[in-house]
Amino acid sequence: MNGTTALSPWLPTAPCTPGRCAAHPETFHRAGAGTAGAVRASVRLTAGLLTVLLGVLVAPATAVLPTATRLALVRIWLRAVVRAFGVRVRYEGAPAETGPLLVVANHVSWLDIPLIAAVLPGRMVAKTEVRRWPVLGTLAALGGTLFIDRDGLRALPGTVRDMTVALTGGGRVIVFPEGSTWCGRAVGRFRPAAFQAALDAGCAVQPVRIDYGPTDAAAYVGDDPLAASLWRVVTTRRLTAVVRVPEPLPGLGHPDRRTLAAAAERAVAQRAVPQRAVANDRANLPSLSVHQRSRSRPASASSARTPA
Repeated sequence: MNGTTALSPWLPTAPCTPGRCAAHPETFHRAGAGTAGAVRASVRLTAGLLTVLLGVLVAPATAVLPTATRLALVRIWLRAVVRAFGVRVRYEGAPAETGPLLVVANHVSWLDIPLIAAVLPGRMVAKTEVRRWPVLGTLAALGGTLFIDRDGLRALPGTVRDMTVALTGGGRVIVFPEGSTWCGRAVGRFRPAAFQAALDAGCAVQPVRIDYGPTDAAAYVGDDPLAASLWRVVTTRRLTAVVRVPEPLPGLGHPDRRTLAAAAERAVAQRAVPQRAVANDRANLPSLSVHQRSRSRPASASSARTPA
């Protein structure tokens, strides 16, 4: 499963697979969507990869810039990466500008990472396999990603301590507490481990919801190869991402990590954000399918992504 082997039975799982979730021709026709031509798709793929590579090459030179300037450049670059791959984006809500923050979101695609970092830059928590991804792995390492061995349960407390240190120092940490990618039609249960870092650091939790439409083409689930996912994204016309940022949750307002995780899960499950849009690249809101709750399956039948 994309570089993960011998998955432990305690790992969170989702019932989503590429064949069932990532390709639905009937959905394309109903939504009026379609596929981009081979030439256009090739141009998008090349542009996206070159934009990523440009950021990797330029990143060392930006280390001497003031923090605010560097973060502004990172946001511009990440939005350029997503747009180069042919994805339109709409942001709704008003994220906190400063201060420590544990950012938690539902997990659908590799696109989630640049989409969140473009508006709430911080240190990502990702599985160790990401470090070995071509280009993107180098990018993740340069961005200060906290890598965790999903097969080693004993490594989890150390990761939570690293998250706490980063939050105590005033930084942001971004995690996908479902522990696995879902196709977007359902939201998995938020695992509570990461929320202990927010309690220990005494910081707020920022829920984020990500939806893609009008098809499931962005879903990166199961044993889906990264190359196949990239090609599916660039060949989909009018693929749109909507990133909703509701009000933060006060970490100290909850007695323990389980109740805090449950509150964040409920916030992410809500579709609407009663706030003004903070960023919009003139994309239309996508037509999204009705989400239904699904129960977990054994690890052998599902995907393996960012740990909780």
